[in-house]
Amino acid sequence: MRKILLFFLICFCITNPSYAAPCYGTRMPQQKKIFAGIQAYSVFKRTLEKDYGKIRSLQNFFLLSYGIFDWLSLDLKGGAGNIKQRPKIGEAIDYLTYLGGGYGLRLRLYESDLTKMVFGFQHISIHSRTESLGGSKYKAVLDDWQFSFLVSHDFSIFTPYIGTRWSRMDNINWIDTVRNREKSDLSKSLGLIIGTDIPLNKKTWLNVEGQFFDATAIAGSVNFAF
Repeated sequence: MRKILLFFLICFCITNPSYAAPCYGTRMPQQKKIFAGIQAYSVFKRTLEKDYGKIRSLQNFFLLSYGIFDWLSLDLKGGAGNIKQRPKIGEAIDYLTYLGGGYGLRLRLYESDLTKMVFGFQHISIHSRTESLGGSKYKAVLDDWQFSFLVSHDFSIFTPYIGTRWSRMDNINWIDTVRNREKSDLSKSLGLIIGTDIPLNKKTWLNVEGQFFDATAIAGSVNFAF
């Protein structure tokens, strides 16, 4: 019961307000071992350059991490997500939920009995269906990249981590056959990450993560070790 209450407390704290790709935390599979999980990721706001406005997205993924070495993991994900754009000029566009996926690598830089430092690279891509608006056909791809550095400390009942990242989230879109890449605001590319792993037993844990400054977002997942 104490772990469940702690989970909801952390969720409440970091959703007010908090978003690019989730960083997974510092828990990594050993060599030739696998982690799997289910993740929900909500991007509340990401500012684009010029008059492109802001973008939002809700994404749900199946997660798979493989230990290439004890200190290096390959992270994969597949699922679905939506894209919602709110330009400063013109009509808002809501693309329905469609296919998405991502990949990344995490490198453990340091490890002691209780403390870990991890460098990560993550990429997520969300593809929309084609939507008709005002006689034209619209399609979009959410293109999300990031590099992160995290530090964690194990307190047994939970393992909080904090870090920073450089991220970029672009909205690639087509109006009929005309393609345009609407880049994220590069003056807001450096962000803060705060999260925690909460063990349920030796092979199952919850992960909650909030993202600030470069974007406003929250991610939550249930994970299993095999």
